[in-house]
Amino acid sequence: MKKSIILLLGIIFFVGCKSTDKIDYSNDQEIFLNAVKLFNEKKYDAAYSLLDIIALQYPASQYADDAQYYTAEINYAKEEYIIAAFQYNKLLRNYSASDYSKASMYKIGLCYYQLSPPYDRDQDYTQKGIHSFQEFLSLYPEDTLSIDANKKIQELRNKLAHRLYFTGQIYLKISSPLSALIYFDDVINNYNDTDYFEPAFLLKIQTLYDIKHFEQLKSLIPVYKNLFPQSPSIAKIDIIYNEIR
Repeated sequence: MKKSIILLLGIIFFVGCKSTDKIDYSNDQEIFLNAVKLFNEKKYDAAYSLLDIIALQYPASQYADDAQYYTAEINYAKEEYIIAAFQYNKLLRNYSASDYSKASMYKIGLCYYQLSPPYDRDQDYTQKGIHSFQEFLSLYPEDTLSIDANKKIQELRNKLAHRLYFTGQIYLKISSPLSALIYFDDVINNYNDTDYFEPAFLLKIQTLYDIKHFEQLKSLIPVYKNLFPQSPSIAKIDIIYNEIR
């Protein structure tokens, strides 16, 4: 509702004003509407300056939360995702009842999603993205954005599983199978909804076979076959199973 009112006010305001008119800096509404106009024109630095005036001179204005949200949107549009996340969080802290709270919470997740690096790098932002989207889903489980939030959580979880799987492979290459098993187990126990669940299971079986932990294999292989009955690796697994029985 508030966004619709702002849009209506903007139409009325800009129909009645020429672009060359000077801004009345004693009028918070005029400052804000000019800032929105500049934002829509992608003149982000100029819009940012006007929004900053509202934050500094009109902290109790009815447009204070709007200004805060658009400030964050500018940072996001400029791909300044760390600053944008800070600005969205600031809105949630200072204007918890704002109409922009839901969008801000979702956008925080998007900021960390954008910051999430390739799987072979530190995954701190990936973890933060998952946490932010989960927080959004806990408050707005039926929202239309929930579908996208769940997809992004799955994508980020897949990246975390990939990193664990990759790390396990590295330990195998440097002849540290017991360390490798720790990472494969992490994938198996905590990321069974990802693309790396079955590959981690397979490498665990192969690693246990290589280090001759046959008793553990005897109980693990039936579990694998039950979980992945259509796997193309079943024949290979059967050969191992028949050999160790």
